[in-house]
Amino acid sequence: MNGTFIVNKVACNFSFNPTARLLTVLRDNGFTEVKQGCQEGLCGACLVIIDQQLVNSCQVLAASCLQKQITTVKGIGTLHHPHIIQEAFVEAGAVQCGFCTPGMVLATYNLLNQIPQPSEEQIKQFLDGNLCRCTGYVKIINAVKIAARRLNQGNHGKN
Repeated sequence: MNGTFIVNKVACNFSFNPTARLLTVLRDNGFTEVKQGCQEGLCGACLVIIDQQLVNSCQVLAASCLQKQITTVKGIGTLHHPHIIQEAFVEAGAVQCGFCTPGMVLATYNLLNQIPQPSEEQIKQFLDGNLCRCTGYVKIINAVKIAARRLNQGNHGKN
């Protein structure tokens, strides 16, 4: 099967098996920032945003995403032009092994687009389903708070 996906605002034509999951199609075509974790929709490593909905790409048939807007973590910021959220994760020390980071960043992005000034409880609710084995979540929660503060202040630099 062939089809066009809009990944990080770029039209991409991919060949794939009709039963392939979006995670597999993305990774097979170079989008390795989408991590393969549990493949059961429980860990959040494979999170992407499809038409402004945060989803576990391991649970979505690729064919259902044709012509849809798919955003990976590289779609919100890059190594040379990081998003405020990515900067906050680095500053807070919320990036250790890095395996969960893309999903955590996208979950944070989704949260802050819906609730610009979340409470700690709301942060925990939005990050629920994203597993991290390194940080103990304290640094991740701190990173979300830093990012929220900076986005609300319009401050893209460090405080």
